[in-house]
Amino acid sequence: MDVADAAKRIAPILSEVRDEGAEAVLRWSELLDNVRPPQLRVPAQVIADAEAGLEPAVRAGLLEAIDRTRRAHLEQRRTDTTAVVVPGGTVTERWLPVERVGLYVPGGRAVYPSSVIMNVVPAQVAGVAALAVVSPPQQDFGGWPHPTILAACALLGVDEVYAVGGAQAIAMLAYGVDLPGGRCEPVDLVTGPGNIYVTAAKRALRGVIGIDSEAGPTEIAILADSTADPRHVAADLLSQAEHDVLAAAVLVTPSEELADAVAKEVANQVANTKHVERITESLSGAQSAIVLVDDLDAGLRVVNAYAAEHLEIHTENAREIAMRVRNAGAIFVGTWAPVSLGDYCAGSNHVLPTRGSARYSSGLSVQSFLRGVHIIEYDEAALVDVAGHVIALAEAEDLPAHGDAIRIRTQFEKKAT
Repeated sequence: MDVADAAKRIAPILSEVRDEGAEAVLRWSELLDNVRPPQLRVPAQVIADAEAGLEPAVRAGLLEAIDRTRRAHLEQRRTDTTAVVVPGGTVTERWLPVERVGLYVPGGRAVYPSSVIMNVVPAQVAGVAALAVVSPPQQDFGGWPHPTILAACALLGVDEVYAVGGAQAIAMLAYGVDLPGGRCEPVDLVTGPGNIYVTAAKRALRGVIGIDSEAGPTEIAILADSTADPRHVAADLLSQAEHDVLAAAVLVTPSEELADAVAKEVANQVANTKHVERITESLSGAQSAIVLVDDLDAGLRVVNAYAAEHLEIHTENAREIAMRVRNAGAIFVGTWAPVSLGDYCAGSNHVLPTRGSARYSSGLSVQSFLRGVHIIEYDEAALVDVAGHVIALAEAEDLPAHGDAIRIRTQFEKKAT
């Protein structure tokens, strides 16, 4: 099934949520997730209780991840610029945050409080005024999202959280729904990864809302030479394969010895992991492979063509090789910067382009939540100076009223027809 197939299946969900509101959201949640939350908006007390119940080690990890992510993203904030095009004529570009954003946090095989951080922090740094987090209800937790997700929201100061996932969550954010005692207002932008139905809903509603990307299953590519440690390479392949049976894990190397050693290490290490079946299915799928190349130049051509979500470089002069990469969501340089670090505490963002879209798009950042607005200021002399050019171009495009808007201000004579 691809996104187009999924779009056909979720079309009724989107239309029913648009027409029927909260009741349709609850009905589809019960049908698809086998749980009907007590209410859609998670009460403040439930969020507070989740934070109070955090294990100390998890709290410390979340706070460290928040701090490092915020420090890195604070450096991304754009500043307004003014270009003096001519004396008396300027163009200013202002960077304004989106006003209201919906942040999708997946649930299912794993719990992703890290995704709360990766979505919320750049939005807050950008200055977004209103944030709404949605995450699927969980049977094991009374119909609320997983408590660690709620706790992460609390640590970040986010109090508008909804127990809803899937396509119905995206529709609710796009259209807004009335709730007892309040309303979930429509958002301007939705960010965050989800399953194929979430992706299909984002595609279908693009235009009603802005979206960050159409996320697919996670990917890791590793470009390595004979200096790489096969234990590290194998461990990093397994770390991403445990996300999903469709996750892609690819090693690209010119070293047959390394390829053989990694294959053996994978077999040894997978037996000691928790999610053996999931990892095995991922690694045995057509999306995962060990690719032998003639040399690192050929390896670079392969990884640039592949444009992986995550790319690790395990080579001599790893940074030099990394700087030759053109297409990747994020690049992890050397043996001490594995993807797992980026998933949590590197400071970088882990919401990244997949399925080759790193060729033309970027991961989530502060820029994702900003809009550039041009402010044009010309005085009379500056307009008079360029009036003839504007009129000539307007006439070349057969748009005479455009030219008249200049003439009425500048007294340029109209050509006889």
